[in-house]
Amino acid sequence: AYNIHVNGVLHCRVRYSQLLGLHEQLRKEYGANVVPAFPPKKIFTLTPAEVEQRREQLEKYMQAVRQDPTLGGSETFNSFLRKAQQETQQIPTEEVVLEVLLSNGQKVKVTILTSDQTEDVLEAVASKLDLPDDLVGYFSLFLVRETKDGALSFVRKLQEFELPYVSVTSLHNSEFRIILRKSYWDSSYDDDVMEHRVGLNLLYAQTVSDIEHGWILVNKEQHRQLKSLQEKVSKKEFIRLAQTLKYYGYLKFDPCITDFPEKGCHVVVSAGNNELNFQVRLPNEQIKEGSFKVTRMRCWRVTSSVPMSNGPSGSSPGKSEVKLELAFEYLMSKDRLQWVTITSPQAIMLSICLQSMVDELMVKKSGGSIRKMFRRRVNGALRHSDSQQAVKSPPLLDSPDASREPMAKLSSKLTSVSLRGISHSSSGNDVGANDFHGNYAFEGIGDEDL
Repeated sequence: AYNIHVNGVLHCRVRYSQLLGLHEQLRKEYGANVVPAFPPKKIFTLTPAEVEQRREQLEKYMQAVRQDPTLGGSETFNSFLRKAQQETQQIPTEEVVLEVLLSNGQKVKVTILTSDQTEDVLEAVASKLDLPDDLVGYFSLFLVRETKDGALSFVRKLQEFELPYVSVTSLHNSEFRIILRKSYWDSSYDDDVMEHRVGLNLLYAQTVSDIEHGWILVNKEQHRQLKSLQEKVSKKEFIRLAQTLKYYGYLKFDPCITDFPEKGCHVVVSAGNNELNFQVRLPNEQIKEGSFKVTRMRCWRVTSSVPMSNGPSGSSPGKSEVKLELAFEYLMSKDRLQWVTITSPQAIMLSICLQSMVDELMVKKSGGSIRKMFRRRVNGALRHSDSQQAVKSPPLLDSPDASREPMAKLSSKLTSVSLRGISHSSSGNDVGANDFHGNYAFEGIGDEDL
């Protein structure tokens, strides 16, 4: 069996024959010319070297399928991963109560099936809250980790290939929770959400929470005004004032390490307003702040170093520390591109944020609206748009082979737009061209933008 990891955590175990079955089903539905080549069957027992070679081929195959907009978004592929997740975790299909957090700490309890996918759970939560159907797409479910002081650390946005109940219970840790938050970046979309009472309440609760956690910067005078609006229960005015404050609508990440402006700097990264904001502590303890605009990132990649456990087979899966890095190539000045690297366990979540910002920019540029960005059910089947259908967060496979190197450099490719070939790269790292995902928003940049 091969282990499939998502964001460094074991998602499911599958056999070669199951993956072959998936491949044949995809070929039947989409044609042999669309589906990537599959590692061939072997008549004789595989040697350890051949086992490793097959694992690498299967990993490439799974990543290629996941990144194809048609195959990766297909119900065939996603239902295969959901079913495998449920079987691996040995959770039978039954009715359960799932607790979903709101930003103000309130808990919404929904009765669902253990086999319900992310979309179903989101709709169940919306229904319980009386959130109208046309606003459901403005929100998403996120997996978070609650720290001892009550702060939240974002792990990832729940994807369409997983079962939220299974994802959270299989971690066997009560610190992990599922939370409902808005999932767009442009604050002009707040107007749509505020038209409805429940949307307004959810947005208000999230804004209050972000201010309390210090994510949104408030000076004394602004704090006094906000307090006054809160006492009058003027929710819309409260949000309008908050929209003018620094870091409104940003997602704040845990402290991590960056190589900008020099190696080993401690940094707090926030994502929002089509940028990554850096608050860097330099070696001389000086704090510097700067922002990297998403439109000036030519491409980016996520890489992970996965330590392979050669210890006893009893060691628990999914517990080994995975070192994740997000690197992006940035247009520093008219003719100068530079790579900037962030080393953080939240690198995949950062990449998801970058991708969804680009998607939102592209939808606006093409004259689309946010309502069109979200998935819709068509004839009972889920149809995904190019945008909010989440970043293609591919599974990573490994096989239990003791002869492997203790560290394997694996590239975790995340993209929801098709890959551009990147021909010239100033990066010294030996990562192939298709480990990147190009940024279409970058292509429109002109001299006046500099």
